[in-house]
Amino acid sequence: MAADEQASDLKPLAPGLYLVATPIGNLEDITLRALRVLRSVDRIACEDTRQTQKLLNHFGVATPTLSVHEHNEAARAGELIAELRDGKRIAVVSDAGMPGISDPGSFLVKAAIEAGVAVYPVPGANAALSALVASGLDTERFFFLGFLPSKAGARMTELEEVRARFEDPVTLAIYEAPHRILETLADVERVWGAEARVVLARELTKVHEEFLRGTVREVRAQLAERDRMRGEMVLLVEAKPGAAEGAGGAGSLRERLAELEKTEGLNEKDALKRVAKERGVSKSQLYREIQRERGRK
Repeated sequence: MAADEQASDLKPLAPGLYLVATPIGNLEDITLRALRVLRSVDRIACEDTRQTQKLLNHFGVATPTLSVHEHNEAARAGELIAELRDGKRIAVVSDAGMPGISDPGSFLVKAAIEAGVAVYPVPGANAALSALVASGLDTERFFFLGFLPSKAGARMTELEEVRARFEDPVTLAIYEAPHRILETLADVERVWGAEARVVLARELTKVHEEFLRGTVREVRAQLAERDRMRGEMVLLVEAKPGAAEGAGGAGSLRERLAELEKTEGLNEKDALKRVAKERGVSKSQLYREIQRERGRK
């Protein structure tokens, strides 16, 4: 380490807003700089004060905390910006990982920048990047989607829009809840095909850390055999343009309609109604989608 870098560690902490990454599971992943910042700031803005207090107690940090989460971040911003303008030092932490990445923090950052307040990132653990580098998939080009919409129709729409956006292969990083992972894998299969490669990273850095690698069909089958699924999950998808021609959009729509007509004896009108309900969209929207596809033939 250069002499000037060592000297900077000994200087009093400068006024400003500090975005401090915290462990996503293993407490040993906290950095020395993060601990120094948390001990030196005037206050720590937490997504959940109870969760953060466990971390602070473990490392003997006695700095006062206050609650700043997605429901009150905008309301609290004025108070915090006023303190920062007065020369205070405030740290922002989420329950785990880097604040602002699918967690509160970004609103406060924008407000601080607009107010001319210095913003300092304090790097550390992040679930998406940890999963990506250990996935075995391409790390040169990746796209972070965060949490997908919970409704089936909106989720499919977003995945189809992503598929249309990229002309070259890209690795997608998705956060997903255990109770929705099978539905999301099914949507990935419809959009990119059953042979698309995926990696599911579960409980990263924790005792039961697990990586499931294979085609989306194989990973779906493995998960379907389990009684229940637990833990925070990161899904990585090798998204290749044209890898599943006809598997997404109107193609999968026609296949689903044909399946319902064959297996349940539904006419096209009733099949459309069923699929519209499954996807959370209107029947007329699906009908127009079919007409557009037929017009291109």
